[in-house]
Amino acid sequence: MEEIMPGSTITLHFKLDLEDGTQAFDTENQPLTCTLGDGTLQPGLELALYGLKADDEQIITLTPEQAWGERNQELLREMPRSDFPAGDELEAGQVLAFSLPDGEETMGTVLAVENDKVLVDFNHPLSGHDVVFYARILEVRNPIATDE
Repeated sequence: MEEIMPGSTITLHFKLDLEDGTQAFDTENQPLTCTLGDGTLQPGLELALYGLKADDEQIITLTPEQAWGERNQELLREMPRSDFPAGDELEAGQVLAFSLPDGEETMGTVLAVENDKVLVDFNHPLSGHDVVFYARILEVRNPIATDE
């Protein structure tokens, strides 16, 4: 049976819980297929899978440094209310998409709305948290070695 290694294409069910038990993500109804190293999973999540085989299960707690990093205060931005569409109802906790100057998109969470100012957090929602990573491996396909 093949073991997961860098470059493996795997199919798995996984979920992420915060340290207090709050569920952050779950693939319960739709397993994920990805190739390790393609950026789909955080490097810390990938490391937790190396050596596992189909039908293996893994439960591991990752620190912020191993997962989405510590919260960065520099990613909190106070923005003018005029930067948002006039008719939009903005409220704390709302997650919005923002266009970056290079055309890419990023997500931000509204923290507060006060008169003509909106405080937005551009940190990943899981940054600063320990996360419990549960994984059940369904299939492992390793890259085919070629001799040159």
